Amino acid sequence: NIPMAEGPYASLLHKLSRLQDRLPIRVEYSPIRIALVTARNSPSEMRVIKTLRHWGVYVDEAFFLGGVEKTKVLKAFRPHIFFDDQDVHLDAAANLVPSGKVPYLSSSALSKPIVLKKIDDIND
Repeated sequence: NIPMAEGPYASLLHKLSRLQDRLPIRVEYSPIRIALVTARNSPSEMRVIKTLRHWGVYVDEAFFLGGVEKTKVLKAFRPHIFFDDQDVHLDAAANLVPSGKVPYLSSSALSKPIVLKKIDDIND
């Protein structure tokens, strides 16, 4: 698999990872912990893992939920901040932890606004 392209928050992820590296303790004992929580499941985890390795980013925890609610993991993990690109996950998470939206641009037809036409316009 080819590593994924960097998204809008890749720079922040790289910087947090570099900060982990610069601390005088082993990365797995760092007070800065990075977790990946995704609704995806098998086999997509392989591409994610390969991408993070390619970038040189250490992730303390990775949760590939396959449709399970992210809030269950967030309640247990208790992150300082949570980022997601979907409002459905952010709305639920915002009640538990500080949350921020990832402004991810997509060329998918599903991300384009739906234009509704009036009946009169269709008949003309």
